[in-house]
Amino acid sequence: MAGIEVTPVADAKDLRAFIDLPWSIYPRSSNWVPPLRSEVRHLLDTEKHPFWKFSERQLFLARRAGRVVGRIAAIVDRNYNRFHDEQMGIWGFFECFDDREAAQALLEAAEKYARERGMKFMRGPMNPSTNYEVGMLIEGFEHPPVVMMPWNLPYYPALAEGCGYAKEKDLQSLFIGPHDFPAERTERLAKVIVKRNNISMRCAVKKNFDSEMALIKEIYHASWERNWGFVPMTDEEIDEMGRSMLRFADLDLIFFIYHGDQPAGVSVVLPDINPILKLFNGRIGPIGLLKLLLFGRRKHGWRGTVFGFKEQYRKLGLPLVAFDYCNRVLRDPKKRSSFLELGWNLEDNRDINQFGFDVGGKVYKRYRLYRKEL
Repeated sequence: MAGIEVTPVADAKDLRAFIDLPWSIYPRSSNWVPPLRSEVRHLLDTEKHPFWKFSERQLFLARRAGRVVGRIAAIVDRNYNRFHDEQMGIWGFFECFDDREAAQALLEAAEKYARERGMKFMRGPMNPSTNYEVGMLIEGFEHPPVVMMPWNLPYYPALAEGCGYAKEKDLQSLFIGPHDFPAERTERLAKVIVKRNNISMRCAVKKNFDSEMALIKEIYHASWERNWGFVPMTDEEIDEMGRSMLRFADLDLIFFIYHGDQPAGVSVVLPDINPILKLFNGRIGPIGLLKLLLFGRRKHGWRGTVFGFKEQYRKLGLPLVAFDYCNRVLRDPKKRSSFLELGWNLEDNRDINQFGFDVGGKVYKRYRLYRKEL
């Protein structure tokens, strides 16, 4: 590409440029939420993060006249390809100025990397898989992202599509405001379901969190293994995610549903910490505790990240029981709840989307995964 130079990230200086680039692209006035630089560095660390024990990647930077104008990661997830018997290359961690030449050069570099490793098609963006941050925002730019969800500038989809990428799957998030949930009817029905089916619930226990994460993994895999794009998580990935969640999770909203003495479902609802991350602007710093205190006094949202139910129990009405419990907990003034986001959901998962509508949800954001044959 004339005027554009794409090079692999080769040293600590390049890696710092890769991590820092978004701060040059996104205006402070935008809805973009700066991640903690230390967390991004850890996620990309092939020696320390468990995802890279079965995956490989190459980071690239695009420069124009010596200035960094874009970045991308080319990824091969061996666990996914083995599980699905596919040969998929991934592009992720994509950030770019509104520069078609830079975007094309970056994507071509990622495609070349994947093709050299025998991959037959590219999918993205995934950072680095569907178990992490996934998709490109295509609708709902006016809304800030919630925890562990992406936000990008409105020109990003055109950059991908202009480089030959087409829609493969859309994801969506639903918004439930404090007065949208049909609380009385749901509570009445939930009580009937619990009584008729010998249903019980319990919250996760902090001192047993390692074993709780193992149970979450068991139910999650049993519930989601037939879903499009699913890839099993390793024990080390689950442990890593558990340690991360435990820093900010509310254990009242990580809970298990039992049918008799058998674990039948799990729900993980996380507080939206993105407003405090916005204040941190990439680093916690010496006044981080003060910012945390200020955040704790504000109303904030929640994200329903996992609602998983084993197939043999799906006709018992357990999602209704879970949502009723969530609603009762979130009505507690101490939770300071302003909304609940459900997502992401596959656009064609009719059952889960219809249930979301039934409990008061409205689609307010859409994300796209793109595909290109190699």
